[in-house]
Amino acid sequence: MAENTGNVKTAKVWREAALRCRKLRSNLRQLTVCSHSSQRLALPDNLGQVQILDLANNSLQELPDGLDGPLPNLRALIVRRNRLCRVPAPLCALGLLRELDLAHNLLAQLPADLGRLQRLQKLCLSHNRLQLLPPELGALRGLQELDVSFNQLCQLPATLGQLRQLRTLDVDHNRLTHFPRQILQLGQLEELDFSGNPIGALPHDLPLLRSVKILWLSGLQLPCLPDTFCQLAALESLMLDNNALHSLPASFGELARLQMINLSSNRFEHFPAALLQLGRLEELYLSRNQLSVVPPRISELAQLATLWLDNNRVRCLPDSIVELANLEELVLQGNQIAILPDSFGRLSKVSLWKIKDNPLIQPPYEVCMKGIPYIAAYQKELALSQPALQPRLKLVLMGPKCAGKTSLRRCLVGDVSRPLAAPSPSKGIEVTQWVADAENSLTFIVYDLAGGENYDLIRPFFLSPGALYVLVLSLKAYVSGRFYPLLGHFLHLLGARVPHGVVCVVGAHVDQCSDREVEEKCLDIHRQIALQEKRDVESLQAVAQQVDGALGLEFELRAASPHAPFSGVSDKNLRRKKAQVQYLLNNRLQILSPVIPVSCRDQHTGIGRLKDKLLSVAEHRDIFPNLHRVLPRSWQRLEELHFKPQELWLSWWDSARLGLQAGLTEDRLQSALSYLHESGKLLYFEDSLTLKECVFHNLTKLIDILNVFFQRDAAVLLQKLLADANIDELRATQLHHYVEGFLLHGLLPLHIIRLLLKPHIKTQQDLHLILELLEKMGLCYCLNKPKVTPLNGAAVWFKFPCYVKNEVPHAEAWINGSNLTGQPFAIEQLQVEYSFPFLFPPGLFARYSVQINSHVVHRSDGKYQIFAYRGKVPVVISYRPTQSSLQADTLSIASHASLPNIWTAWQAIIPLVEELNVLLQEWPGLYFTVQVLCSKCLKRGSSNPHTFPGSSMAPVLSTDETCCL
Repeated sequence: MAENTGNVKTAKVWREAALRCRKLRSNLRQLTVCSHSSQRLALPDNLGQVQILDLANNSLQELPDGLDGPLPNLRALIVRRNRLCRVPAPLCALGLLRELDLAHNLLAQLPADLGRLQRLQKLCLSHNRLQLLPPELGALRGLQELDVSFNQLCQLPATLGQLRQLRTLDVDHNRLTHFPRQILQLGQLEELDFSGNPIGALPHDLPLLRSVKILWLSGLQLPCLPDTFCQLAALESLMLDNNALHSLPASFGELARLQMINLSSNRFEHFPAALLQLGRLEELYLSRNQLSVVPPRISELAQLATLWLDNNRVRCLPDSIVELANLEELVLQGNQIAILPDSFGRLSKVSLWKIKDNPLIQPPYEVCMKGIPYIAAYQKELALSQPALQPRLKLVLMGPKCAGKTSLRRCLVGDVSRPLAAPSPSKGIEVTQWVADAENSLTFIVYDLAGGENYDLIRPFFLSPGALYVLVLSLKAYVSGRFYPLLGHFLHLLGARVPHGVVCVVGAHVDQCSDREVEEKCLDIHRQIALQEKRDVESLQAVAQQVDGALGLEFELRAASPHAPFSGVSDKNLRRKKAQVQYLLNNRLQILSPVIPVSCRDQHTGIGRLKDKLLSVAEHRDIFPNLHRVLPRSWQRLEELHFKPQELWLSWWDSARLGLQAGLTEDRLQSALSYLHESGKLLYFEDSLTLKECVFHNLTKLIDILNVFFQRDAAVLLQKLLADANIDELRATQLHHYVEGFLLHGLLPLHIIRLLLKPHIKTQQDLHLILELLEKMGLCYCLNKPKVTPLNGAAVWFKFPCYVKNEVPHAEAWINGSNLTGQPFAIEQLQVEYSFPFLFPPGLFARYSVQINSHVVHRSDGKYQIFAYRGKVPVVISYRPTQSSLQADTLSIASHASLPNIWTAWQAIIPLVEELNVLLQEWPGLYFTVQVLCSKCLKRGSSNPHTFPGSSMAPVLSTDETCCL
């Protein structure tokens, strides 16, 4: 996300400071003391020999005994992240101390005796509650680094200017309203962070800081820079983000040593021409401005390695950008770029590449998202063959069961002058082509998605960006009280899967309603859509306001109470959350108005109007720029050749032969197949050792296979199994039991799967590839995969988790903090909980169940729960659907261990958390939160345990650090 640009390259900018810190502590004997109990912290007897004493993270309210004695060798004392309200007197007597770190405490003032630390070189007081610094601070003449950031300082002492050896000063995020003159006396200062102080203007004599190399001036509300600013001749890194700048001084190019500049979140409408004179510039950040043009002279920045231009209004890039041979990071997301320059693939060093949220047509979006090597392959192919326009658009019909989707599809695709026969039930997922505009060769690929709950797992696979969605509901069945299951749920589903998707709402079966009913119901649907959208937006805005409020508080104030919103969440993670919420607010569904009433009988009422609407929306370049995508003719020809399928799949070599017919050599085939996969034309998994040797080009047959497993109709399954006329009664009874076991427990042996798929597969290899594909998609897994041919004909079983109906009560007892006998555990429980306030993705729990199978053993599955082991460590995964619209669905991952071995619990669940996060990336518009639940609350059986921020993902559940002390 672009919100991270304010902190980009921080490690690089502060490298010299870190090196000085290591040099300061080099060759010194260090002692780290930690408390793991409620007992008072005790120091060892040989403290006099210690040179570095680390007492950080011990919740100390006062220092332990032993620091008031002679400590002749102590050079560095670290007391950060404790609860000190005052500086203990013994500290000021440590005359040989070189480094003192008191950051992240509760200090409100400093003692005058602090001036006695004459040898001090580094003093860190950040994240406290200081309102004033004592004048005696000026007595620390040897001080080289001073950090007083994130306090409440309204002024600095006049004696600060006496610190003539000071090289690093950090005063960011205080309450300074003007630039203190005493800072200008620090002629040796090399690094200054003044960010977050709303001063509004910089002094004209700022160049008195003749040695400054790194300057942070973020968030100062600066409308302009003084002309004298350009006299800071030593400047190398400059942060000016989050100001109100609209131009730079004409002489800005005189900053000849400048290597990094951040101008993000300002008001630039034109690219600052002065930047083009900075020949040494390596990093340039111009995110979140109002730029529309990137000048051709950008190529003059020959050393540029990082260029961020995201969230502007850029419509095109100059051809000269490809001459930036050293470019490694290029971020262009959130602009209006449709065509990339020729030879863009020359930017071969670019490793960080972001281009989403642009109306890309050349190369198409699917190519650009794969990265620079794929763009290079596309442009090379375009140079070798003629470009071809391919006006095809995916049209998805979805909605509840019996809404009229299949009849509507037939009515759209078929002859409207001929009355439609009585509707027949949907066969599941069906795909057809509809040439909607023969003159312009506009073709819709129409996907008819079954509305039954049994298709919840596979329906999301067919929801992709760049499609036009038609939500169909029966006006005859519609009542206001059932808005959510009939329509609202599908809007949430689309919003989570394809944010900013285009949706047309169609009301079917109008022939069964009076004119008044049609009008009233259409108006009510429109009103309910607006109400749901209003509630969702208000909920997200409330979260955004909470985040803003938390960011306005100091970290220590947020962390002081576990009941405070976002308690313990770092500023960085809060900014990330704010960006996530803002993305969701900015990418709402585009719901076309009004509702279109239709009937597929009685003269096809409304069908003509619906067709006109779909055509006009599809041909709108601002809505569907991808309709006008440009492809190499060889790629288009390859797609056509693959669209004449006879078999279920092709080997790589068979596909390569088709590639030769299309004019593609073997080395150019993979990029074409990758595009066809990303655009949903076929399946080609280049990241799978087994499946990368195959191309699944017959999507119709694959969909037929999916329909076999997800119809959930015992009669249909039995009919397929009993198709052989030679089956006797005993065998029929066995098959009936297999079907019952499948519908109840999700279990099927391999030989029964072979029977079910008999009409669709020809060879044993077909069968194994299909099962490998289903496992890759997260639909099933093998319970007892044999490494060799099974002995004695042992059956190989597959499990489809979405069919599991039984419960697992022993796991429920475990998750509530009891063992199987009902006795409470005497150990620590670790539980990570994901909360989904708007939508729990349909089928997520079942797919997750498949994805974790390679990580666990001895598993026992229930409908909403999995009990298993990671090695010898037990884990429980639980899904809890909400019983009320006021509560959120939750999915939790839990383990336990004794306190000294709590890391074993973390090691057990981290791979499971990572697998879940990978699945959730498929839902870019989904809002969810992650928390670590309080161990003591869980042990007590609390129904509402306190939470810790899950973004940290660190073992914080020790008995000393829970919220329930």
